[in-house]
Amino acid sequence: MNGDGSEQEEGGCQEPDVIARGNILESFAESQEVRALINSLQGVYGDLGTREVTIEKFIVIMDKYQEQPHLLDSHLEWMMHLLLDIVQDNRSPSSLVHLAFKFFYIITKVRGYKIFLRLFPHEVADLQPVLDMIAVQNPKDYETWETRYMLLLWLSMTCLIPFDLARLDGNILSEEGCTRMPIMDRILNVAKSYLVVSDKARDAAAVLVSRFIIRPDVKQKRMADFLDWALSTLSNSSFQTMEGTVVMDGMLQALAQLFKHGKRDDCLPYASTVLECLDNCKLSESNQTLLRKLGVKLVQRLGLTFLKPKVAKWRYQRGCRSLAANLQFSAQVPVVQNLVIAAADEEEYDIPGEVENVIEQLLIGLKDKDTIVRWSAAKGIGRITGRLPKELADDVVGSLLDCFSFQETDNSWHGGCLALAELGRRGLLLPSRITDVVPVILKALTYDEKRGACSVGSNVRDAACYVCWAFARAYDPLELKPFVNQISSALVIAAVFDRDINCRRAASGTFPHGIDIVTAADYFAVGNRVNCFLNISMYIASFPEYTQSMIDHLVNMKINHWDGVIRELSTKALHNLAPQIPEYMTNVVLPRLLPLAVGTDLHTRHGAILACAEITHALYKLAYWYDCILSKLLQVNIFRNDLIAFFSPAVCTLIEKLSLSKMPFREDPIIDGWQWLINDSLRSLPLVSSTARQQIKEAAVSALAALCNEYYINEQREASELLQQYISELQNTEEMIRCGFSLALGALPRFLLKGKLQQVLEGLKKVICISHKDVSFAESRRDGLKATAKVCQTVGVKRNGPQDEFVCKDNVVQIYTMLLSGMSDYTTDSRGDVGAWVREAAMTSLMEVTLLLVQNDPELLDIMCCVAQQSAEKIDRFRAHAGSVFLSLLNFDNPPIPHIPHREELERIFPRSEAVTLNWNAPSQAFPRITQLLGLPAYQYYVLLGLTVSVGGLTETTVRYSAQSLFDYMKKIQNDLGAMNNFSDLTDSEQFHPFSLKLLTLCKEEIKKSKDIQKLRSSIAVFCGMIQFQGDMRKKVLFQLFLLLCHPFPVIRKTTASQVYEMLITYSDIVDPDILDEVMTVLSDTDWDAELPLVREKRNYLCDLMKVPKPQLVSKVEFGVLL
Repeated sequence: MNGDGSEQEEGGCQEPDVIARGNILESFAESQEVRALINSLQGVYGDLGTREVTIEKFIVIMDKYQEQPHLLDSHLEWMMHLLLDIVQDNRSPSSLVHLAFKFFYIITKVRGYKIFLRLFPHEVADLQPVLDMIAVQNPKDYETWETRYMLLLWLSMTCLIPFDLARLDGNILSEEGCTRMPIMDRILNVAKSYLVVSDKARDAAAVLVSRFIIRPDVKQKRMADFLDWALSTLSNSSFQTMEGTVVMDGMLQALAQLFKHGKRDDCLPYASTVLECLDNCKLSESNQTLLRKLGVKLVQRLGLTFLKPKVAKWRYQRGCRSLAANLQFSAQVPVVQNLVIAAADEEEYDIPGEVENVIEQLLIGLKDKDTIVRWSAAKGIGRITGRLPKELADDVVGSLLDCFSFQETDNSWHGGCLALAELGRRGLLLPSRITDVVPVILKALTYDEKRGACSVGSNVRDAACYVCWAFARAYDPLELKPFVNQISSALVIAAVFDRDINCRRAASGTFPHGIDIVTAADYFAVGNRVNCFLNISMYIASFPEYTQSMIDHLVNMKINHWDGVIRELSTKALHNLAPQIPEYMTNVVLPRLLPLAVGTDLHTRHGAILACAEITHALYKLAYWYDCILSKLLQVNIFRNDLIAFFSPAVCTLIEKLSLSKMPFREDPIIDGWQWLINDSLRSLPLVSSTARQQIKEAAVSALAALCNEYYINEQREASELLQQYISELQNTEEMIRCGFSLALGALPRFLLKGKLQQVLEGLKKVICISHKDVSFAESRRDGLKATAKVCQTVGVKRNGPQDEFVCKDNVVQIYTMLLSGMSDYTTDSRGDVGAWVREAAMTSLMEVTLLLVQNDPELLDIMCCVAQQSAEKIDRFRAHAGSVFLSLLNFDNPPIPHIPHREELERIFPRSEAVTLNWNAPSQAFPRITQLLGLPAYQYYVLLGLTVSVGGLTETTVRYSAQSLFDYMKKIQNDLGAMNNFSDLTDSEQFHPFSLKLLTLCKEEIKKSKDIQKLRSSIAVFCGMIQFQGDMRKKVLFQLFLLLCHPFPVIRKTTASQVYEMLITYSDIVDPDILDEVMTVLSDTDWDAELPLVREKRNYLCDLMKVPKPQLVSKVEFGVLL
């Protein structure tokens, strides 16, 4: 597993709910439904659709029990009997039998074949029928592989009958006088044939081999021949081809299973030959993970075959397996010293030379690139070491420790950790070796290697936590006592400061002060990284054992981390931890950080600058060592110009924190340098990526606010020049520079704005207003609106105050005009609806200014209608924001906002109790509510504008629910003439109604020279709908439709003809009844795909019939259009 470890937990840890839902099953609740499904198989097998539905239902039910398959145990028998009744019935058609075996396989997949297989009938009478069923199967039928898989497993059970198979052959002469093949050979041939297939039946064939070959009668006659065949096949196959890979997989599975289940005495004569063949295959060079895993698995089984099966008497033992025995023993002996049992009486015997080869291959397997291979090798190391003498076992441990060299890859470290955990868990890692192992594990707990844009090592750290878990359960506390503080500190650090969630959870175990710490840093609490760094770390640092080690880890390992988020969180954590040991932070940490802040490594420099800023501010809050900190900061020039291009946010954060720390730099030239740095950061915004701009803007604006509050309060001349400079930058030709200086103006303190408010508002007004030159500057308009609200909040409200100093009656109209102008910004460009950013900022700013006015002087202009319009917005996020603003204004109580139109009706439509539960993001919930405002005259026009945008949107759900809500409202009022007249003027019978004329003009302009098929088709539908207007308007509409009948695109001509035909059927008064049939005939019979001259002739004929002016052919050279 790579350590790129992007985390999904930052928005909150949702795992507890998932886990809770996964473990609530108490019994097999669907037993009756499953019984009904199995009983229905005979009725559904013939219908493909019904059969698929039945299978899917059964899969869904069974998959629910993947995590708790034991709940099926009491029901397996009756399911087995129901399905066997189908399989063993000679009248069952083959398709029904295959369906029954498919159900068998689904059950086996959930419960596991080892459990389910025991229930298959396995008497002598069952052997021949099973063999016969297998004989009629087609190995190349890929739709019935489940049948072959289950039959092979069933055969592996029936072949265990305790009789010599030769007795079942009887007279092997057939009626025709030919010799029949003995059953033993038939079974062996079946196994061989299925070991080389490409489906899952190959796995079942390996199981069959492992059980059949070890029978006493078979191993004497056929074991050697089978091994010769398997090794020959293995040697002649190549993992370079797909066919060779399949064959090698089958052979390796069969050999591994055979050496696992066979007796040592039976397998030992062949072990050397198999190992030699395996060496020649060079599986470690294969790119097939499964082949390498099977190779490692077979190697360890061969190693166990070479060694006598015994339990090492020299192993470390802690207590007994029995709790009662442990309690009795501890009662007899008050203090128990866990000892390593001496190996004096150990039987001496020679270790075969092949064992060294086996161990070497397993050590190589620990470095494999795939986890499953490394894990198999680790288990093999543990099993084989348990059968070695003490001295040789210690040599294995020594070789294992070589995996932890820093010249090795992360794969080697991970495999080494897994192997150490296996040895510790089995008591094979003696206490004398702990002193060598613990330093390695401590390094593994912080292993993190940068690779390109990410890092590797999370799997190593996770495995190191597993080692600590294994050691804690394997060794007596007295053995680990010298290392407890080191291990616990490392685990605590991993639990709160590791980047990856799985490592933090693996490390959240038992430590000194264990109950207290585990309560705070449990499995779910450590799921949120921000919570770990900023909250849990503060609690754990309150225990003196961990404080310094946590700080040292952050300084040494985290402030130089490749991930910028980790660097920033680490510096904030240092800020929180500084009060625990301020002397250490001042005398040790700061002097260590200052050289790093001007070093060559970019990540380290960035983290060190942020760390200096956070620690300085934290120590200032304590009023500790002020002069000492100042002298250390002045020793190093952190503010070098070459930092600006890369570290603007970090340097601005340092300026902010030093300003907040009230460093004595008033009238010092360094302040001019700081101001230049901030200004340069704002001017550099066009040069950085879009992802970094927001961070730079926020850091620079925060630094400016702190700097001005601390150092400009008595510097009126410098402050005035700064304000004029910032206002002049608002008209810069670069959009991003406008953004930066707009936000900077919004961050200025009140004393800088005093007497200059009107000037600032005029400058921001120019940013907010749309002009022809800067129509695409949506981001600058957004930030201008934000700055306007911030400025109003800074200066405050005074009804009769001067307009240059306060928000008052003289400028409140100007302010609201600026903010309301943003509500009508629907600018679009290649990025989409960029005006939505402006509208969102306008809504937020309106809410902030309105609440400010209400709390100070409740004179409110009407903004609710504009917000209601945005509440019918087509973009979910902005609609949700508008809805939130709308309800915030409606429900504000401190004091209630006056002059809200139709307040009582609004409170009925939007009850206060549903303000939290109403999901404005969901069109299905938002539009039915917002369309109710159409019945309120003050909101009708604005809501209809918003709905028009949503109905014409691109998102299916938005279009569906907005249109449906609008239609539902129209149906509701269709019988109320007064409401209809209030809602729309469309019922007016005037021939030249301004709506129809404007709509026709807009549609003509929209499709002019357009090549958008969808847009042209939509315009045809609009024109056909407008045919309802009578008089001259109808002739104009027909003229446009006849133009489209000769459009250059044949599909548009055909669509127009079809829709005009339907229009004439729907509205019979359009055409004189005498010519209606002829018009309809021309429309339906004409080939509108034909050449334009032919089509134009038919079109002109229709014009003559319907007395519509014929479109004239214009010069293509002069006008660019040929009609």
